[in-house]
Amino acid sequence: MKKIKLLIEYDGTAYHGWQIQKSKPTIQSILEGHILRITGVKSKVIGASRTDAGVHALGQVAVFSTPSMLEPETIGKALNATLPYDIRIRKVSEVNDAFHPRFDAYKKSYFYIIANQRVSSAFLYRYTWIVQQPLERAFMKKAAHAIIGTHDFSSFQGARSSVKTPVREVFSLSIEDLKHIDFMTARFKGDFLKIRIEANGFLRHMVRNIVGTLVEIGRGRISSHEMENILESCNRRLAGPTAPAHGLFLEKIMYE
Repeated sequence: MKKIKLLIEYDGTAYHGWQIQKSKPTIQSILEGHILRITGVKSKVIGASRTDAGVHALGQVAVFSTPSMLEPETIGKALNATLPYDIRIRKVSEVNDAFHPRFDAYKKSYFYIIANQRVSSAFLYRYTWIVQQPLERAFMKKAAHAIIGTHDFSSFQGARSSVKTPVREVFSLSIEDLKHIDFMTARFKGDFLKIRIEANGFLRHMVRNIVGTLVEIGRGRISSHEMENILESCNRRLAGPTAPAHGLFLEKIMYE
């Protein structure tokens, strides 16, 4: 039995998230089905991050164990030859049996893209949240500082979460102004924000709830001074709404 590590990229638009759900297509279920076809053995695929429905990934990491004698490179080629085109295997390798993609990760990064304009490109709508009202960036950036550090993030935790503790450490949270986005050799000019966050782990909907709260602050509906109070309250009802899934990207999983 050997353990195979996958580096995966996917467009989450057509899928109900990472984790297997009854009668709904998910990234995990699609991968497990294709690995069964290739190896002839049913294998459970364990991911580093359980992305929500509609969320995209540039660097998801997953593993599965198999008795197959196929080389990792052969498995990778076979997967890319049979998987839907919106799921790609970027790298395949064999790892030590003790390796766990979620528990061994020391840092994860996500980023979120907002198009802060009334009209956005027809080619970007599925990857950005179009916010038509002007956003006060200075207030958003000021509020973002309160998130950095080790905190109880219950105020930004989605419902039906089953984690043992809501405490996480956020290493960085940046808000970058972008005047264009390059896509398929074309350059789309506009008014964009890239919100990037690094942490040792994330709660269900945590990034989307933080982004939703920052947008409410940018709109002037919540004071930037309130972010610290919202965090300390551990009360989800005091934070902003959950940002749409389609603007969120799992960027990278980092290991020692």
